[in-house]
Amino acid sequence: MKLIRCAMLAAGLALLPAAHAQDGALAKVNGVTIPQSRADHLMKEMSAQGRPDTPEMRNAIKQELINREIVAQEAVKKGLNKKPEVVTQIDLQRQAVLINAYLQDYLKTHPVSDDAVRKEYERVKESAGAREYKVRHILVETEDEGKQLIAQIKKGGSFEKLAGEKSKDQGSKGRGGDLDWSTPARYVPEFGQAITKLKKGQMTDAPVKSQFGWHVIRLDDERPAKFPPFEEVKPQIEQQLRQQTVNKVFTDLRAKAKIE
Repeated sequence: MKLIRCAMLAAGLALLPAAHAQDGALAKVNGVTIPQSRADHLMKEMSAQGRPDTPEMRNAIKQELINREIVAQEAVKKGLNKKPEVVTQIDLQRQAVLINAYLQDYLKTHPVSDDAVRKEYERVKESAGAREYKVRHILVETEDEGKQLIAQIKKGGSFEKLAGEKSKDQGSKGRGGDLDWSTPARYVPEFGQAITKLKKGQMTDAPVKSQFGWHVIRLDDERPAKFPPFEEVKPQIEQQLRQQTVNKVFTDLRAKAKIE
């Protein structure tokens, strides 16, 4: 196990709990006790990352904590703990730990229910639409440019070739304007609405304006939408809902706070 980065060392140690009467001593360094709780905490973090709880891992953690204590004591001897930038880092780290503790406690008492996850899944599934479309587009600056391209294509010009030459969309121009399969909901409203009005093989008769510019759009194919099963996306939805809960906590607390 590598020695912790020096920039975080003092802050990390300052945040670790001091030894209590009931807390066994892991080791002593120059008379300073390293409490067993620190090793237990780090082992818990390692286990959460999939690392096995073995005697070898426990010993590695012990040696790491001894190294940290040695270096931290030297930093204090040099007075580094009193430098303004170090004090600021310690304050920020302490604040981050308290924030995390508060949010974890809040999420524990306000868990995301399975019913809420299921409702969000159904909402997203419904908003995505029943069909998905394979489209190409050419993005240009002005309506006149779009009209000229439509006229050229109607006279036999290659949509794919013109997309490669004229499109502003760097992500699709190299593929002849191909945007692959997607549902209308994933595009800006004007674009999404336009593709649902097209038939397979049809191109828009007029350029479609969006926040990005003017689009010449062609529908290459369509099919029933393939939406992932609930169990596959459940973890992502749970995470999104937890994040929404956290955002609301910040909003509510800020609304009650006296900010000058």
